[in-house]
Amino acid sequence: MSDGVNDGVVVVGGGAAGLTLAHWLTRTGAGPVTVVEAPEGPLRPAERTWCHWDDGPGEFEEAVTAEWSRLRVTGPDGGVVEAEPAPLRYRMLRSTPFERLVHARLAAHPGAGLLRATVHGVRGRTDGMPGAEVHGAGADGRPFTLLGRYVFDSRPLPGLPPARTTLLQHFRGWFVHTDRPRFDPATAHLMDFRVPQPAHGLAFGYVLPLAEDRALVEYTEFSRRPLERAAYDSALTHYTGRVLGLGAFTVTGTEQGVIPMTDARFPRRFPPPGTTDGRFPRRGGPAPAHFPIGTAGGATRPATGYTFAAVQRQSRAIAAALAHRPGGLAGAPRPHPRRALAMDAVLLRALDTGRVDGPRFFTDLFARTPAERVLRFLDGGSTALEDFRLGLTCPVGPMLRTAAELPFLPRRTAPTTPVPTTPAATDDRH
Repeated sequence: MSDGVNDGVVVVGGGAAGLTLAHWLTRTGAGPVTVVEAPEGPLRPAERTWCHWDDGPGEFEEAVTAEWSRLRVTGPDGGVVEAEPAPLRYRMLRSTPFERLVHARLAAHPGAGLLRATVHGVRGRTDGMPGAEVHGAGADGRPFTLLGRYVFDSRPLPGLPPARTTLLQHFRGWFVHTDRPRFDPATAHLMDFRVPQPAHGLAFGYVLPLAEDRALVEYTEFSRRPLERAAYDSALTHYTGRVLGLGAFTVTGTEQGVIPMTDARFPRRFPPPGTTDGRFPRRGGPAPAHFPIGTAGGATRPATGYTFAAVQRQSRAIAAALAHRPGGLAGAPRPHPRRALAMDAVLLRALDTGRVDGPRFFTDLFARTPAERVLRFLDGGSTALEDFRLGLTCPVGPMLRTAAELPFLPRRTAPTTPVPTTPAATDDRH
């Protein structure tokens, strides 16, 4: 492939973050955009599930697979909290119809392009002009170079930035088809704590009905290390059999993933030339016009794993900034307010130390607070006053003790590198 020139924006990665940004860039007229996504092969992820809360038809309505108007949380003692958080509804998108929809929109836009290729590096332009170079190879193996004013990169970081607390949200799910009606298609079972709890962290079941006899059933843990596949399957066998009592069923599909839950400070841009700051992983050399987005840019909500809604906010903000300030962008807009990240840091530490009983905490949170307010908080759309009121329902003593010690804790690099794949409830489970 011969070298190419793009005077607009290059988006690396064709998942939820990359395609959402490309969509909004074309909608706002922020300039030409080229999406570079991996060709068929090992670099392309399996089909994924993305869920989020919305109060009406969204920008990607045609790709919505299912939605639920009611939610349920079940405590470890079997106590049930149910709510109808109108006007919010829980909505599921599958990656294949989402990609098909956005690809069609990009194909119909004269200023948009899609390139199936592998990116090997991003660096500042060698001709001294502002912008960045994207180097890689096409599906046929031929090298290429794209030049752009900005490069937005959604590929996973090779390592997490240092953090005071890092947990993993790891899960495995079965798409099940039962031999008779077993599910309420209007109700999403967000958290079911009637599963054996690990020695460290917490675990819960998760059920998204797709019909009376079909559902996505998952086993999820918040802990420091993922499990072996056999352990997930054992937990799912216990949950579907002894807890849910599904009877005979067929597994028609599976999904599995790991999502980082961390108070690390994610970069808003990759380090500019000349910097010696080694906190953030680099790829392909420094480029001042190279920005991380999606999970790589901190869009995953640290205490919950929700990502899709933050990706939408970040993408709209980037597109608006480029449309109104085409001459410069200091960094990718923050996906979450600072106060939300501060609250999440306290909760993560409290869960990690065991000062807070995770199953009881989340069950009480839904029992004591209007569901709509809780869901806005989990998705990052709550106000400061709502956050304050929600904080009053938490175990005040353990939370205050944790908040007091956080400023004195060192940030350390995680011993392992979790690779975010998409969960059913975070690019993204939630």
